Amino acid sequence: MSLLTDPLVQRMLIVAVLVGLAAPIVGTYLVQRRMALLGDGIGHVALAGVAAGWLVGSWADFAERDALAIPGAIVFAVAAAAIVERMRSHGTTGADVVMAIMFYGGIAAGVLLISAAGGTNANLLGYLFGSISTVGWPDVWITATLAMVILVIGLGLRQALFAVTNDQEFAFSIGLPVRVLNMIVAVLAAVTITVAMRVVGVLLVSALMILPVAIAQLVTRSFAHTMWLAMGIGAVLCLTGVGITLSHDLQPGALIVVLGVAVFLLISIINTVTRQRHQGQLGRVDADR
Repeated sequence: MSLLTDPLVQRMLIVAVLVGLAAPIVGTYLVQRRMALLGDGIGHVALAGVAAGWLVGSWADFAERDALAIPGAIVFAVAAAAIVERMRSHGTTGADVVMAIMFYGGIAAGVLLISAAGGTNANLLGYLFGSISTVGWPDVWITATLAMVILVIGLGLRQALFAVTNDQEFAFSIGLPVRVLNMIVAVLAAVTITVAMRVVGVLLVSALMILPVAIAQLVTRSFAHTMWLAMGIGAVLCLTGVGITLSHDLQPGALIVVLGVAVFLLISIINTVTRQRHQGQLGRVDADR
């Protein structure tokens, strides 16, 4: 219990819960739209935003170099998400090639800008793989604010966003603002990546958005149930991963993802065995007839 009175541990657990709840909300929409890897690409561009924020902060002689890191990541990630969504909605020829150039160009630009801003390999690794142990109370408040935005919009507009992600022609026919809602999903993805970046890093952020949803889909059948269960799974995975690292010298972001993969594989195996057993029982019943 003494650990829970430590301000650092409190900050880590608060951020873990907030990110665990928020990330699967947007992940549910991305999975429904079959754009599960969108977070990966936007995360690369967000890294360039972090580095640009550092660079501007160093030019302006900010006392805290990280002061502009999150705003920079948000600006770059939202811009990338908006570009991707516009290209997707317009069916731009060669859009996948342009996105690949933008994504990998983003991570390359991030590495160069971090070097130019005087960052170290440790700083770079912190954003690539997460650095939840370095969060301060300002980071907690920023995370809480952004997570609340995701929760309010992602849950409040769930029916409209589901209609758009599931069947755009139907959504258009009933008068929904399809383009606006599509852009909302893209922007929410960008904000989610920025929020989750400190927990699992830009290279693993997509996994935190998608894995809880993939696990929930193994045991649920409806969109709403999948989203709610994925939120719970995300929070439990993040809390468990952070909790284990408090007593073991392990990287929290990587551990969270590995735990998620392990749970997914375990439930998949149980489902397969149960299905085969059920089919075997049905076969014996038919034979008895």
